[in-house]
Amino acid sequence: MGFWKKTSPRRSQVRKNISAERFSRISQLANTDSLISSLILLLFIVLCVLILSLPKANVLEVIPVAVIVALISSACALYINHFQKRITTNHARALVLVGLFILLLATTKLGVLSTGQTFWATGTAVTTAVIMTIAYDQRFAIGMSTFYCLFACLAVKPIEAQLTGFYLFLTMSAGVTTCCFCLKEIRTRIKLLQVSTLAAIAVFIIAAALKFLSQDLSPSEIARDAAFHAGITLVVGVLIQGLLPLIEKAFRIATSMTLLDYSDANQRLLKRLHMEAPGTFSHSLLIGSIAEAAAEAIGRNGLLSRVGAYYHDIGKINKAGYFVENELGSASRHKELSPTMSFLIIVGHVKDGIEMAKEYKLPSVLRQFIETHHGTTLIEHFYNEAKKQQTKNSKGKTGDTPSESEFRYPGPKPRIKEAAIVMLADTAESAVRSLSEVTPTKIEAVVHNMSMKRLQDGQFDECDMSLRELSQIEASISKTLAAHYHGRIAYPKPPDEPLETESQNEQREQKNNK
Repeated sequence: MGFWKKTSPRRSQVRKNISAERFSRISQLANTDSLISSLILLLFIVLCVLILSLPKANVLEVIPVAVIVALISSACALYINHFQKRITTNHARALVLVGLFILLLATTKLGVLSTGQTFWATGTAVTTAVIMTIAYDQRFAIGMSTFYCLFACLAVKPIEAQLTGFYLFLTMSAGVTTCCFCLKEIRTRIKLLQVSTLAAIAVFIIAAALKFLSQDLSPSEIARDAAFHAGITLVVGVLIQGLLPLIEKAFRIATSMTLLDYSDANQRLLKRLHMEAPGTFSHSLLIGSIAEAAAEAIGRNGLLSRVGAYYHDIGKINKAGYFVENELGSASRHKELSPTMSFLIIVGHVKDGIEMAKEYKLPSVLRQFIETHHGTTLIEHFYNEAKKQQTKNSKGKTGDTPSESEFRYPGPKPRIKEAAIVMLADTAESAVRSLSEVTPTKIEAVVHNMSMKRLQDGQFDECDMSLRELSQIEASISKTLAAHYHGRIAYPKPPDEPLETESQNEQREQKNNK
């Protein structure tokens, strides 16, 4: 009778949910991104084995090499998946990374085979460290460069003894570590030369010391071998200085040097903004200084925040007269429009800005400030106007009130903290500007209220901003705004000029208020 035993609906539902969850996990493991990433990893392993097996192709020698390469490559893939997961979904970037490793590894192998010198490995290892630091961050660059050093040792091992190969790894590591720790950002054109010089000195010292310990060579021979390693390290800095634009384009990044170029007021877009929307241009410059100080207060990229703020409102160029900072005392054009039409015009500046950024080929790191500086926030003024109009048209009858979703920006929300800072600086500056009397206390209250409103609205959900960082950003924005809206002492009048009576003073103030 157990076969006919009834099963409770709750238990059946639990079983269905477990089955669905297992199926979803299997689907995630076998999705398209994972499959393509696995194929790219397999391609890298095959190419590495082919390069490292040169010039011999004996099966008994290829199999151990393939096993070692597969293990190192798998560890490298896990490292990438943990620290730079976006590479597993951005297949173009993954292919660029694979191509870079294969090209440098092939250069090492061919250089060693043709000259019999191991300094090729040092040069390519330093190249890897510099490019990885420019394209990503210092931690990821050190890890990836270490993996490359292991591959380079395999490329040199058939020529050098095992102990010498270990010494070569230490020499490469000296150059890699120096470059990764010293090359945090490139703000000057001489930065790469400075870093490569420091790396060359470190490589020379390590190489000379290890050669002295490993072999019975004369001081001149030790100095010559160490000079080869140091010299190619210095040459790498010069080469990468010239190839920097190609590296930025390949990895779709913008270094600090590029950001400084785009901060120039003679850039075509900024010049157009200055000529066609002067109020917006002045507003953007102020937001840039506010955002830069706030970003540096929490240890983020202040230069990126400043330059992103310069371009965040370029979409207002097309309809500059519809934005209050460009009215210049004239009547508002929105008085003649419905709230819905005004909403479409205001929201349109984000879409127009993205199209202009693509037209003028702005880097993608700057485009995100344009599309995220309002996130999915509500345009409260026109939403309230629409509600008032709906109430007036209904004449006491119950009608459909406008939905908040109809008066929100399309997004997306800020994905990096620098973009979130620009969003908060933009809304705080606008709110402070509307105050009739600006004091430091009122500025702090306005900035705090706006930040809490954005936080409760979920605008910081995708940028991992902590409450501690938000508090530091508030303090920095309040301080910068208070410095900008500081009070001034009234200019003294000449002693022979008659003083105004209280009635005349009141009449003048009433006239100004009108």
